[in-house]
Amino acid sequence: MTGISAKSRALLHPDDVLLPQGARSYGSYVAGKSVPGEEWVYVVDSAALLDDAFASLTLKRKLEKGWTPIGPLPGSIVARVAKASAGTVGEVLEAAAGAAAEWGATPLDVRLDQVCSLLRERIAERTDEIIEVLVQEGHPLALARWEVSGMLQCWSPESIGFYHSQMIQEFRHGVREISVRRRPDGVVCLNPPQNAPMASALLGVYSIFAGNALVVRAPRSGPLGVMYALQELVAPVLDEVGAPPGTLGVVCGDPGPMLNSWLTSEHVDDIMYFGSSESGIRFQEGCIAAGKKPILELAGNDIVTVWKDADVELAAEALTEGFYGSGQLCMIPNQVVAHPDVADRLVAELARQARRIRPGRARDEGVLLTPVLRNEKFFECLDDALAHGAELVCGGHATQLDGTRDANGIFLEPTVVRVNGLAQARRVQAVRHETFFPLLPVVVAEQGEDDELLASFIDFVNTNWYGLRNSLWAKDRAVIDRFVARVTEGGLLKVNDSHIGFLPYLPSHGGTGLTGGVFGEANYPMLRTTHVQGVSVAPGGIRPRDAVFGTGSSAA
Repeated sequence: MTGISAKSRALLHPDDVLLPQGARSYGSYVAGKSVPGEEWVYVVDSAALLDDAFASLTLKRKLEKGWTPIGPLPGSIVARVAKASAGTVGEVLEAAAGAAAEWGATPLDVRLDQVCSLLRERIAERTDEIIEVLVQEGHPLALARWEVSGMLQCWSPESIGFYHSQMIQEFRHGVREISVRRRPDGVVCLNPPQNAPMASALLGVYSIFAGNALVVRAPRSGPLGVMYALQELVAPVLDEVGAPPGTLGVVCGDPGPMLNSWLTSEHVDDIMYFGSSESGIRFQEGCIAAGKKPILELAGNDIVTVWKDADVELAAEALTEGFYGSGQLCMIPNQVVAHPDVADRLVAELARQARRIRPGRARDEGVLLTPVLRNEKFFECLDDALAHGAELVCGGHATQLDGTRDANGIFLEPTVVRVNGLAQARRVQAVRHETFFPLLPVVVAEQGEDDELLASFIDFVNTNWYGLRNSLWAKDRAVIDRFVARVTEGGLLKVNDSHIGFLPYLPSHGGTGLTGGVFGEANYPMLRTTHVQGVSVAPGGIRPRDAVFGTGSSAA
């Protein structure tokens, strides 16, 4: 791990010598400069929280209340981040507004092609360091690698070419030069989630490619990854291409006051909000009332459909992705709809593979489960499913770090329940709503004719209240084509593939219903934070009346 960055070193106060060797220190990033704060948020290494959560959290709280210990802090403190004052929040918005017009007028080749390519190079060069930061925040090593692969894939040359094609199209019509282009909205503010703040903040960087200025709130519960990625990866690239100060701003603070300041600020145009569906839909109403564009990334309740001719082993492997991160990811499988002819084999294979997924420390190879500190809702969901007739297939217990069952454990076993019958499946809470736990219901449809079953599966997917991702496992091309043609809900649909794997061209986020609100769709931030503008440029000499009433209105 590297020491304190050169940029951050300028912020040091006398008491900073108490930080352990290698700890990082970040101020707010405002108008191209780091700004220290009067209050600081301290970041505890995830391993220390597993060893002694009480002692680690007690130390964190004491430090954040201003306590200064004698001697150096323990190595469990891996970073500190300045908490932005109300004045700093106002300054970062003002700086963004000042930069937006100039940056928006910068050629697309610079904003997109150059910045994106340089960022991809930086991520590739510092992959190990990025993974280390993610692990410190509690992301299992395997999932940290997956997140970095997503960063590289989403900024691949193929994806850059696709985004470029979406931003401008040019035509000749007689003597006129006609273009249809997307123009930046102005200032975009982003509120990332607590479970994946770094990756979500980097998703928002697409709005910079589009010509917007971006302001990001680093969550108090996990500010390190956001500050590291934006200040050490993104900011230097923007400096290198000559972006005006203020194009990027990063501040850490409490969500309520900061979101309110965004809603009331004359400088803010768009707000990208990550959170629960309940809070996000309410926030959407506040945005509209304040004249801001809401871009919502809320809950997912993804459905995986398994047809009778599916490759059962591979389908089950994809379904186990629903347990990654203990189910605390928005884009994983949340429920399965299975053809009755394949259900028994699928459930058995899924249970067999689920037992391989184990808890452990974030740094350990092969670990995919993460701690669940408040697990009472998991057991409420499980009890509800069983009360509605579901069958417990595997799991259902809390465990210790080594996998030993313990009612007081902070890990949860991957849990599969079988729900018999499609018609009444949504009586089960774990089918109706996202659980955010390692609890996967397999809904086994009633026997029937295949045409009717496929129609009922498609209807079940399309009537889901949520719409992030959907998947299908089938070999019959006619079944695949019908499913793809008729499933309209969701931001992404994958067939015979990993549910969470990243691919070029395709979106990583976004969806319909309670996933994205009334404006929900696949989330390409370059498109969501821009608006379409048509342009016609004609040489001198065209007579306006001819353009309106004569042949000039066609091609002359």
